[in-house]
Amino acid sequence: MPLTDLIYDAYDRLKKRVRRSELIYSHYYTEQLGIPLYFKCENLQRTGSFKIRGALNFMTSQPREKLVNGVITASAGNHAQGVAFSADLLGVAATVYMPEITPPQKVQATRDYGAEVVLTGRNFDEACAAALTAQKNSGALFVHPFDDELVMAGQGTIALEILEELPEVRNLIIPVGGGGLIAGMAAAIRDKAPHVRIIGVESVAAASMSASFASLKPTEKPVSVTLADGIAVKLPGSRTVPIICDLVDEIVQVEEEEIALAIVSLLEKTKMLVEGAGAVTLAAIQNRRIPEIEGKTVCLLSGGNIDVKTISQVVERGLIAGGRYLKLTIELDDHPGALATLAENIAATRANIFHITHDRRSKTLAIGRTDVSLELETRGYEHIKEIVSYLEGKGYNLAVM
Repeated sequence: MPLTDLIYDAYDRLKKRVRRSELIYSHYYTEQLGIPLYFKCENLQRTGSFKIRGALNFMTSQPREKLVNGVITASAGNHAQGVAFSADLLGVAATVYMPEITPPQKVQATRDYGAEVVLTGRNFDEACAAALTAQKNSGALFVHPFDDELVMAGQGTIALEILEELPEVRNLIIPVGGGGLIAGMAAAIRDKAPHVRIIGVESVAAASMSASFASLKPTEKPVSVTLADGIAVKLPGSRTVPIICDLVDEIVQVEEEEIALAIVSLLEKTKMLVEGAGAVTLAAIQNRRIPEIEGKTVCLLSGGNIDVKTISQVVERGLIAGGRYLKLTIELDDHPGALATLAENIAATRANIFHITHDRRSKTLAIGRTDVSLELETRGYEHIKEIVSYLEGKGYNLAVM
């Protein structure tokens, strides 16, 4: 059956089982970026991401006898929860192989849905290899995270929802990992609205889809640690890549700092929590990675499963990248009142001292001198320049960290 037919079947199958996620018009980003911008909020989906669509469509399409030995899969987190939820709904056992570096929140959420979790491998691809080996021995049904037509069809239902609510959409921006999401959505879009421009976004730390798109075949690339762990795939799918090469207009990349800034920006401006893989679409728009874009544009926020520890790191990193946070070291004379005078000078710049440490024990310091390390809350890069210039003008020898 053609993929487009599978997508329409999936739409009918899933419409009472998954949330029709909100399509939200953003006044703020529309004014900031100069294009009408909408967010498709799969971060608000059941299980916290779009992955439930593909997993549930795959599993509810199977004859019951194929599920008697349970299901098994590999995932960096979101697909794991989708499979675990679907297995619990259908009353079958689920085993999920996850990389050892998977955030604890995603591991616990998967267990909370009743799945057995096996942590193995340094990345998704190693966890997937272990899951496939285990599947051969167990007889369980393997649910691929992306390289399956039924999984792609489930993800493609997102595009049908967008077209129903915003038929005049001109651009659709989609996160890219293994390719199941963008392949399914692109198939649906090309069938109903072939004029829509489709752009995939990946992290530079996991650039396998760009390489595959350029070479017109699945191409393996090394994966570095990335905030966008949900799309960190070394080798895209053999089924997804041909569809993407045929139907997608372009693949662009974003840097880690840009992802961090996008997460912080979404928290501040929309009050939505979006994980790194979901925020890459806004990062691409904010940093002008997509040339000559105009008309109504939809950014897919694909998931919101991010743990508290990562949030704190991302917020700090995003503040630094946005010029909202400044670390510097200043050497002072070690006498009463020197630190108070420094604090007064910083107050004169309207910066807020967030954290301060005082060290007079360093071997590199002359007798009677002390190092002061400061972390300041600032209002942007121009403010940082003003602070540095003002303190240097007061005779301070400082180093920006």
